[in-house]
Amino acid sequence: MNLADSFEKISVKIFATPSDGAIEVANQMAALIKDKQSKNEQCVLGLATGSTPIKLYAELVRLHKEENLSFKNVITFNLDEYYPIEKDSINSYWSFMHQHLFNHVDIDPANIHIPNGEWPKEEIRKYCEKYETTIEKAGGIDFQILGIGNNGHIGFNEPGSSILSKTRLLVLESSTRIANSRDFANLSKVPKLAISMGLNTILKAKKIVLMAWGNKASIVAKSVEGKITDQVPASFLQQHDDCTFVIDEMAANDLTRFKSPWLSSSIEWTDAMIKRAVVNMSLKLQKPILSLSDVDYNENGLGDLLVEKGDAYEINLQVYYMLRDSITGWPGGKPNVIIEKHPERSTPYPKTCLIFSPHPDDDIISMGGTFMRLQDQGHNVHVAYQTSGNIAVTDEFVTRFLDFAAGFEDLIGTDATESKKILAEAQSFIADKKKNELDTPIIRSVKGLIRRCEAKATAKYVGLKDEQIHFMNLPFYETGAIQKKPMGEDDVLLTIELLRKIKPQQVYCAGDLADPHGTHKVCLEVVFESLRRLKEAGDEWLKDCWLWLYKGAWQEWDITEIEMAIPMSPDQVRKKRYGIFIHQSQKDSVPFQGSDSREFWQRAEERNTNTAQLYAHLGLTQYAAMEAFVRWHY
Repeated sequence: MNLADSFEKISVKIFATPSDGAIEVANQMAALIKDKQSKNEQCVLGLATGSTPIKLYAELVRLHKEENLSFKNVITFNLDEYYPIEKDSINSYWSFMHQHLFNHVDIDPANIHIPNGEWPKEEIRKYCEKYETTIEKAGGIDFQILGIGNNGHIGFNEPGSSILSKTRLLVLESSTRIANSRDFANLSKVPKLAISMGLNTILKAKKIVLMAWGNKASIVAKSVEGKITDQVPASFLQQHDDCTFVIDEMAANDLTRFKSPWLSSSIEWTDAMIKRAVVNMSLKLQKPILSLSDVDYNENGLGDLLVEKGDAYEINLQVYYMLRDSITGWPGGKPNVIIEKHPERSTPYPKTCLIFSPHPDDDIISMGGTFMRLQDQGHNVHVAYQTSGNIAVTDEFVTRFLDFAAGFEDLIGTDATESKKILAEAQSFIADKKKNELDTPIIRSVKGLIRRCEAKATAKYVGLKDEQIHFMNLPFYETGAIQKKPMGEDDVLLTIELLRKIKPQQVYCAGDLADPHGTHKVCLEVVFESLRRLKEAGDEWLKDCWLWLYKGAWQEWDITEIEMAIPMSPDQVRKKRYGIFIHQSQKDSVPFQGSDSREFWQRAEERNTNTAQLYAHLGLTQYAAMEAFVRWHY
C-alpha cells in the first residue's frame, strides 16, 4: 500500500516480530556507521532505553562480534535518565546502556554521553545546557532511536511538553511511573523526576526511527494518524522530514489499514474480514448484528461489502452464526456428538490437555473457568508452571513463612535450630537491604517455595493430582532480578522433554505480549520454538495436537479474533475467584501492576464479564462471564 492511499502521516514499516524489526534497524545503523567510516567521519547516534531497544542493541553487539562492525567512530547521546539516581544503580540508564551495548563493543568511553542522575540539582540547568552544546559541537544527531510511552511520550517528554523544549529536568506523570514500576519492584522506588532531551532537540536529528512492539497499537495509531497535539508528543514527529515508525504486527493493529482496511483500499472480503467489519460496526452503532440495515452498511464505509455479498440480512446472519459457533461449554470438544462448526474436535475423548502457565497463577487467573471445565468433563489435565515467580513475593511473606516453619518445628518437638538461624539471617538481611539489592539465594528459594505451594494448592483445588502438576523453573527467569535473560537452549530442551512425556492433544499457552516484565513473551517463544523443533523432528503425536492461546492478566482478545469462548455461570465465576484467592502472596497488592492497580481477581472478573457483555451487545445470549481463546496454527 502506498502511503498516499492510507491515513498514515508518518512512514510505517511493519515486521512479523520485534526481532525482525530490530535487525532491520540495526542494519540501517550499521550501514550509516560504515559509510561515515569510509569518509573518515564521526557517526552521532541518539539512543533510547527501556525494553523496546534491547533486541536492537543485541543485534548491534552481534554485528560487532561476528561481522567486525566497529564503533570507534561512533559518538552517542542518550535521551534521558532518572533523577536522582546513582550511576551504578541497576535501574539507571547508565547501567542499562553499559549492560546491553557499551560493555560489548569498541566504543571510546569518552564518546558516550548520558544525562547524569547524580548532577547537583542546583546545577541541573547548567549541565543540561552543556549537554545541548555538546550535541551541537558533535555536528548534531545523525540517527535518533526512540521508543514510545502509552501516553505518547518520547524520551520523557510527557503530554503537554512544548515543541520548543530542550534538555531539562522534568516531572514524570503517574502513568509513566506506574508503567516503569516493573523495573523497580514497586512504585515507591520509581524516581519522580527525570532528565530528558526536549522535543526540539529530538526533532533536530537528521533521521529518526521510532520502534514500538506489542501493546502500543492505540498510541501508535494516534501518533501516526491523529492530529498533531502536545497531548500526544510523538505526533510532533509528523513534522519531521525523515522519520519512520518500525513496529510489529501487534503494534499495527489499530492502524486504519488493519483495523478498517476497507476505508483505505480495496480488499478481499474474507470471512475474517467480514466478521471484523460487521462486529466493529455493530459495536460502534450499539445495535445487535441482526438489526443492522443496508443504510448502516452504506453510511459506515461498507457499501462495497453489500455489492459483493448481497443485502445486509444475509451478511448479518453469516456473522451472527460465526459468533454463535465460537461459544461452547465443552472446551475439550463434546463427546459422542459431531458438531460441524464446533471450535474443538469431538474425538479423541477424553483428551490429554497441557496448560502452560508462565507464572504460578496465570492458569487460574486467565483460564480458571476453562481449567475447571476440562477437569470436570473428564479430560487428563496437566498444568506446567514455567517459572517460579519468585520476584513477585514481598519480603514480609518470607519472614512470615520462615517464622511459621520454625514455630512448626517447635510445635511438633523437632530441632528448630537451623530454621531459626535461617529466619534470623533473613530478618537481618531484609532489615539492612539496600535499594535494588538482589535477594540472597535462600530468600529467593523461599519465595519460589511460597509460590509453588500456592500453585499446587490451586491445582488440587481444581482436582489435579501430584503427577499432573509440573514445575519447570525455566532457567531464563532465574536471575534474581526483574530483568530476565533471553530464551535459551535449556529452556527449549526442558519444554520439549515435557511435551514428549505428556503427548497432549490440547495445549494452552499465554498468548499475550502485554505482560509488563516480559515473562509471558519469553515463555510463549519457548513453546513455539519447542513445537517447531518437534514438528521438524517428525513427532507423530504432534499431528493430533491443537494449540489454544489465552490472554494474561493485562488484556483480552479482540472480540473479532476470538475462536472459542467458554461461558461461565455466577457460581463458576465465584469458584474461579476462590481459586485465585489461594495465591495469598499476590493478594491485596500487585507487585508488578503495570498501569492497572486492580488486584488480579478483579481484573479477571471484569475482563470476563466484559467479554460476555460484548457478545450480548452483538445479540448473542447474555452470560455472567466468558473466557476467550484463539487457536494458533503451527
